[in-house]
Amino acid sequence: MSHAAGLTPRKRLRRQIALAVVSTLVLLTAGTGAFALYVYQDLNNNIHRSPISMPSGKPDFGTDQNTDETNILIMGLDSRVDQNGKPFPEEIYNAIHAGDQGDGGYNANVMMLIHIPAGGGRAQGISIPRDDYAELAGHPNGVKMSKIKEAYGLALDEKLRELVRGGMNRDEAYQEARTAGRQAQINTVSNFLGGVRIDHFVEITMAAFYQVAQAVAPIQVCLNQATEDKYSGANFPAGMQEIDAQQAMSFVRQRRDTGKSGLELTDFDRTRRQQAFMVSLAYKLKQAGTFTNPATITSLVGTAKQYIAVDDGFEFLSFAQQASSLAGGNITFTTLPITGYAKRDGKDVNLVDLDQIHATVAQLLGTTPSGSATPETPATGGAGTAETPKTPETPQAPASEAPATPGAPSSEAPADNTYHDWKEPLQAGSIPCVN
Repeated sequence: MSHAAGLTPRKRLRRQIALAVVSTLVLLTAGTGAFALYVYQDLNNNIHRSPISMPSGKPDFGTDQNTDETNILIMGLDSRVDQNGKPFPEEIYNAIHAGDQGDGGYNANVMMLIHIPAGGGRAQGISIPRDDYAELAGHPNGVKMSKIKEAYGLALDEKLRELVRGGMNRDEAYQEARTAGRQAQINTVSNFLGGVRIDHFVEITMAAFYQVAQAVAPIQVCLNQATEDKYSGANFPAGMQEIDAQQAMSFVRQRRDTGKSGLELTDFDRTRRQQAFMVSLAYKLKQAGTFTNPATITSLVGTAKQYIAVDDGFEFLSFAQQASSLAGGNITFTTLPITGYAKRDGKDVNLVDLDQIHATVAQLLGTTPSGSATPETPATGGAGTAETPKTPETPQAPASEAPATPGAPSSEAPADNTYHDWKEPLQAGSIPCVN
């Protein structure tokens, strides 16, 4: 049965993480001298591409949206299928403990804008909380306001139904519907951020994350406290430790602690885990030997071809020339603020102040949108009025999610790069310790 048939997102949301892609693509392309040219050509010619009209940005979003800069939107889907809508190999479903092709949907559960400034300055990674209440571009399926992550799936569903009713071959219709979903999600994010230009997108699936982690494991991470969670399978000691690919899935998906530590985790802590894992992955990828191992290169390129999609204009060598500093840690990660929680149309959402969002993004990108408040003194208005924060209903996980065996702590001292609050900007450069 095609996964495209059931496109309404399940209430029991299970996420996949799109954090491997930037580090992997940067290191793959920056290291082209380490593998044969035909391997690069194979990647560049055979990765899945989608014809997208990328947002050019609003003229009133400052006057200095430098065309020498690059903004790349990273999107991670919660779907359990590949770029052709086909199921993953069974061994991947067994390893990730996240259901099968009938689970998940087409929510963009990970959205991160990577801003690479002109001249090689410090890059910015801007994480957009997936439950932020926002206007969806084009109002797909008649939905004007909802969680920002839902634009993709709603637009895909709307387009697929239209094309199939019109008699188009389902496989062809599916690819066009995926393009419609990407377009809606990209436009929604651009508008939400204040009319930001987006030059490229990179879309990654759960299988891509797992296989990248598997190709380069073990990967070193650091936690402030020991933690376990029966839903994600997390079971980790405190401190520095090395984890395998299956544990990496648990590491980046954990958003609660069901053990005895009393640690309080939220969806925002999971976003911080994603950011921290990107730093750890980049650190591992740049280690000596990673790009001189033919088996590793073959695995990474094969994963990119099967489970990653980019826009038609994405050119790997040009990207590498502009973004090689990311691999060296010259990037800061920030999670956009919210003002509270509420229920809208029966859904738990994050409320935001759009003026505050626009001002924060403008500050991070070095632009000055007209009429915006500063991040410290947000103007009134935005997507709803803040209500008393509450804890959203905890979704139930399937019984198949057994705790994973944690990696053994290393003998290294705790990282100096320590974060206890997701609101703090995370500086890359050394392996960070996080909640």
